[in-house]
Amino acid sequence: MKYFIFRNQTIEPFWDNNQVSFSGYDDISLIPDDVESYIWFYQVPPGEDDVVAEEVKTFLDKLRLVLDKILASKQFIIFSLCSLSNVNIVGSRNTLMIAINEFNQAVLDLANNRGNVRFIDFSKFVNQYPHRELVNWKFYFISQTLLNPKLAKDFQYWWKQKEKELALKRKKCLVLDLDNTLWGGILGEDGVAGIKIGGDYPGKAFSYWQRSLLELKRTGVMLAICSKNNEADVIEAWENNPFMILRKDDFVAWRINWHDKASNIQELAAELNIGLDSMVFIDNNPTERELIRQLLPVVETPDFPDKPHQLMSFLEELVNSYFRVYSVTSEDLKKTEQYKANAQRVAAQARFTDFNEYLKSLDINLEIQALDEFNLQRVAQMTQKTNQFNLTTHRYTENDIQQMSNEGALIYAISVSDRFGDNGITGEIILRPLEKDTMLIDTLLLSCRILGKRIEFAFLDTIINLVANKGIKRLKASYHKTAKNSQVADFYDKAGFRITHRDDDSKDYELIIDKQRDKKDIYTITIK
Repeated sequence: MKYFIFRNQTIEPFWDNNQVSFSGYDDISLIPDDVESYIWFYQVPPGEDDVVAEEVKTFLDKLRLVLDKILASKQFIIFSLCSLSNVNIVGSRNTLMIAINEFNQAVLDLANNRGNVRFIDFSKFVNQYPHRELVNWKFYFISQTLLNPKLAKDFQYWWKQKEKELALKRKKCLVLDLDNTLWGGILGEDGVAGIKIGGDYPGKAFSYWQRSLLELKRTGVMLAICSKNNEADVIEAWENNPFMILRKDDFVAWRINWHDKASNIQELAAELNIGLDSMVFIDNNPTERELIRQLLPVVETPDFPDKPHQLMSFLEELVNSYFRVYSVTSEDLKKTEQYKANAQRVAAQARFTDFNEYLKSLDINLEIQALDEFNLQRVAQMTQKTNQFNLTTHRYTENDIQQMSNEGALIYAISVSDRFGDNGITGEIILRPLEKDTMLIDTLLLSCRILGKRIEFAFLDTIINLVANKGIKRLKASYHKTAKNSQVADFYDKAGFRITHRDDDSKDYELIIDKQRDKKDIYTITIK
């Protein structure tokens, strides 16, 4: 079972009952241990404010009792409290509001101090609806269902988006048109000083839009440009228009030319070494949007608002649909600089005829890190996001990773840097114990942006030497075919593993460790 939900009301209509089981009403006596995660979904019952406030104060004590009995490796999701039905007759009497706020603040503190606790602001869902639509008293009196069941479908969609946030899943790149998209007007006709950005409406709306996109970039979303324009004019606008918020350096790549946009987006994906399904395309022109939907259907192409004053609402839709995550890692914050540095590496490669000499010129540093509290989130995030160089494509949460470690798994991350910059943590390996001297490579993955430098073999060789020093004599491994990982179908073959079984969609391998593997002098390798 995926979730066990502690509740104080009837909430079955709002959940996929194939994935969840429920406590009794206000019952914390049963805490099953065969579920992936727990959810605390208490809500404020109807009643007299002072009486209900006293009941709300007991929720936190019950919550702490449950938390203390649950393994720290199990994710615990807590919904904030909202008052769905209570009527405040005396405006100066705020006892219930104070009790609700104290509970929610205490949960925020728990989420900040306990690695397995996640806080979900339920008011973000509730506040979408008029207060009178939140409760259908007929259902409450008949079945103790306080939240209106007609909202169940909306809630299920909203919860799926929240699950993506918790799993750190989002799109990687936002590809933007320019004229009447990033600013108002047409640069080629209105000139650098004539486009609408800054000042009064509609320029003010585009300023807010650009400022919000800049914040999106700061959280790790890559911004790229795909525009039919003269590149020199655009660069002049970036450099000389004083109201421009987004400048040239804020974009990881661009195609500013008169070619068709489908081809340009494919080139951008190739340059950034990301899948087309990692991209969202924004263009005010419905003809261009339809072209991408027809030729590149895996690229998300939402409709653009008709009026500039709708841009901020549009931004909220973009974030909710494609880019929201529960938290970001340090690698996310450096994403634009990392991909720009990768483009410099590609340019440097063109100057060499000997590939090994090119690799040596990069001064590549590989740092092998054992799992710890600082890299745990990134290790989990990579299992959720990495598709191309991923031998098994197992998806894990932070709690899954921590539990495997507690059960004896050896988990290592690799951080890669060179003379062009620091890529951060861009790979990992998870080895699970089998027999006394045997381990299984459960997961081996690397980010696509460090591929092409044979780092994957140096990483694996280093890990083989590490586990050999711990007494491991045999490794088992598998390749599971997906739609995106065909490039690693023969990786273990090239790494010297022996095939023990194969079928159309998978291969099993074995490696007898009978000697240390040579350390490549191309890389500087350190082990933390």
